[in-house]
Amino acid sequence: MGQAVEWTLHSCLNLAWVGEPVSAARLAGIYELPAPYLNKQLQALVKAGVLESIPGPRGGFHLARPAAEITLLDVVVAVEGREEAFRCSQILRKGPGGDPDLDYSSACAVSRSMRQAELAWRRELASRTVADVIADVVRYNPEAPERVREALKR
Repeated sequence: MGQAVEWTLHSCLNLAWVGEPVSAARLAGIYELPAPYLNKQLQALVKAGVLESIPGPRGGFHLARPAAEITLLDVVVAVEGREEAFRCSQILRKGPGGDPDLDYSSACAVSRSMRQAELAWRRELASRTVADVIADVVRYNPEAPERVREALKR
């Protein structure tokens, strides 16, 4: 997973805490991230329906739905795409005893194991929401929301 997932998840938390549109430049500024790159990733979240983009001088990004309705998988898929992380290249076809006509993506124990692990990972991401992460943050760092609001004040 690329760093954009981390950046966009933190941005979603921050937007939930602020409750008003925030520009990509302001979101990027509090972590010293490159604003154009973060903006590109936030636009991917807009396209996926996770965020909305508000034009104008007081515009920016805000959550398109309540934090409890945005899963971690929603964010990961918006940024990384729907492609599976493991891609079986079927090297067994050319290996000892390999069958060039067999579909090893389903017959190979390595491929099956990796797909099962990825399915479990995706299920876990789908079961956790931005609101769940917010609750975890507040439990261990209750000052975080106020710090973010202060940092993002207009």
